[in-house]
Amino acid sequence: MMIESLLLAATRVLTFEQQRPLTNASGFFFERDGRLFLVTSRHVLVDEPSKHFPDRIEIEMHIEAANMARSIGFSIPLYLDGKGIWRQGLDTAGAIDVAVIEIERAALPETAIYRAFTPHHLNGPLDQVLVGTSLLIVGFPLGFHDTLHHMPVVRHAVVASSFGLRFQGQGYFLADARTHRGTSGAPVVMRANEQEATPSDLPWKLLGVHSAVIDIGTRDHHIDEALGLNCAWYADILLTLTE
Repeated sequence: MMIESLLLAATRVLTFEQQRPLTNASGFFFERDGRLFLVTSRHVLVDEPSKHFPDRIEIEMHIEAANMARSIGFSIPLYLDGKGIWRQGLDTAGAIDVAVIEIERAALPETAIYRAFTPHHLNGPLDQVLVGTSLLIVGFPLGFHDTLHHMPVVRHAVVASSFGLRFQGQGYFLADARTHRGTSGAPVVMRANEQEATPSDLPWKLLGVHSAVIDIGTRDHHIDEALGLNCAWYADILLTLTE
């Protein structure tokens, strides 16, 4: 049976303080110049306001093409000599909630099965993405997933703010979608059209990295529904973080 490549590009990210499990999150693979990176939200790796300070993460890797139920947890320490090994970004408006960790390919199981986005999957400066465009967010909401086959689930979304503009001056756009905790770090993608030069084995444009649900401080929790809007950081930050 053919597994859709998009589902193999995302991975579940578990955070730990030594052996103590902390949180569930989402992440995905990004490849550039032969180097492989894990991408997730920065707040998955360190978050001062909530006193979240994991010292390692585990990602789930498939290891047998004929049997997707076989997987292993691949452990990645977050600190080397007391210094965080991830890269995170800043721009004129402050911190960007995206982080990347380089994965040592030699340390991965030889039979590891995954797909990785590349710079070819990023949106070009002249590529138009219209408001209302259909998107997918591929992740692990509340840790929920196909626990037998270790596969993410996909939520439907639409572009909810002018794509290319920095919403309220920040480096993200808005997506209208139903998301939950655990989706942080998920790729936000749009299907590539046939004219676009995305690799044929992963025919998607990587537009953003899902970060958080946006809420209004003045919302009356008894009367007003949650907005259902989310911020997705523009994926071109990955070019800076993987240089």
